[in-house]
Amino acid sequence: MDDVWPLVHAERAALIADLAEVDPARWDEPSLCEGWTVHDVVAHLIDSARTTRLGFVGGLVRSRFDFDRLNARGVQRERGATPQQTLDRLRQVASRRSTPPAPLDSRLVEEVVHGEDIRQPLGLSRTHPSEVLTRALLLQARTPASLGGAKDLVAAVRLRAIDADVAVGGGPEVQGPVLTLLLVACARRVSLDDLRGPGVSVLAAASRSAAGSAGRPQAAAEGLDHQRDVLG
Repeated sequence: MDDVWPLVHAERAALIADLAEVDPARWDEPSLCEGWTVHDVVAHLIDSARTTRLGFVGGLVRSRFDFDRLNARGVQRERGATPQQTLDRLRQVASRRSTPPAPLDSRLVEEVVHGEDIRQPLGLSRTHPSEVLTRALLLQARTPASLGGAKDLVAAVRLRAIDADVAVGGGPEVQGPVLTLLLVACARRVSLDDLRGPGVSVLAAASRSAAGSAGRPQAAAEGLDHQRDVLG
């Protein structure tokens, strides 16, 4: 599926263009990815773009098979002394075609979701191509939770896009924009106003359960906060 790379490169180029207009001081703001600033997420995307299959395996061994440690080391390695330096590094890797040992469409998930981790807190938006969002959502739906996917989630609810021809899962239906559904499938916080259907309450209960059964919430599991009308 080499056709993924032009889509990935377009996502990177769009993010670079957006970041070029952002005040450097705002790079220290929290992203949607818990525990990481905007600057950290950009550094992670650089590290991800540089990662090869062999490099990933070697890094995982050196990190004692701790994915959080592996990612933290990558951020530390690629984060520049200034936002401009980090942005320059992102430009340098924008056309790379390397990947860790994962389905190629995982590169779409990586670029879109982390792009939204950056854009949404900064008040930025992008209209992603429908094909990109659809492919990313389909991959998440068949990927186990142990690998950061939503296979368990879509066993409990059916996610149906209202702006794309895609629906995944079984059970009570949750309807919403395909980007919002992708973010739900990646356990990011979304506005409940963007979702409708009988499956929303099921989704909320599953999210509370996941948060309650974990110690420190991971990037893949946060609880429901009714007071702020968000699901995460």
